[in-house]
Amino acid sequence: MEGFKKPFLNSVKFELPPYNHGQSIDVMTEPNASSLTSHSPSALAAVEAEIARACKEARRDRASVTLIAVSKTFEAEAIIPVIAAGQRVFGENRVQEAKGKWPELISAYPDIALHLIGPLQSNKAKEAVALFDAIHSVDRPSICQALAKEIKSQGKHPQLFVQINTGEEPQKAGVAPGEADAFIASCRESYGLEISGLMCIPPVDQPPSPHFALTAKIAARNGLKNLSMGMSADFAEAIMLGATHVRVGSAIFGHR
Repeated sequence: MEGFKKPFLNSVKFELPPYNHGQSIDVMTEPNASSLTSHSPSALAAVEAEIARACKEARRDRASVTLIAVSKTFEAEAIIPVIAAGQRVFGENRVQEAKGKWPELISAYPDIALHLIGPLQSNKAKEAVALFDAIHSVDRPSICQALAKEIKSQGKHPQLFVQINTGEEPQKAGVAPGEADAFIASCRESYGLEISGLMCIPPVDQPPSPHFALTAKIAARNGLKNLSMGMSADFAEAIMLGATHVRVGSAIFGHR
């Protein structure tokens, strides 16, 4: 692929697109065959085609759906081919992992948007606000308080999504559906947070569509337009039920 050189030994150099004026990144790491995904650009094209198909079937504009390529656990040499293929929105689960690989990539590709899609700890709020363009896991007062403080301090305003635990699973983060309205109101009134939308992760052993529909219903009655829902196995269903952001990892990068 133009703009991407396959890695060999220790120092792996990637050429950047012309608009970055010939800069390059050296990724000082030992290549791991299992982590290199030279197939990922074609996988990205297949995902894009499926999103376009789902949008057409739902009579929606393709531009109404943002594809978040979930790059958690993958290193720069696996991510750069996907960037070179045109993808610009990426998702990470952990603040620390993202800090280790994204600042250099964002410096090289300044039009990238980075989304935190995993749980956030209060003591990581400062770093999260500094690094991420969107945070999908607002789910408790301590996070609201920490985010409000950092948004004011840093003058940055990432998109904020309240995570809804639609299945009320005890092992999973998120606000219970019955508590969602009060929590969203508290985010706005008590902490001054601008909530962009809702996020959900349906239980793995249940059909996802009822969970997507429930999340959309909660969003509608709270005046929220953005819905972060749908992953590799079910993003087409999520689009049919109103998803504005789909979080797709394995369908693009392969299994971890």
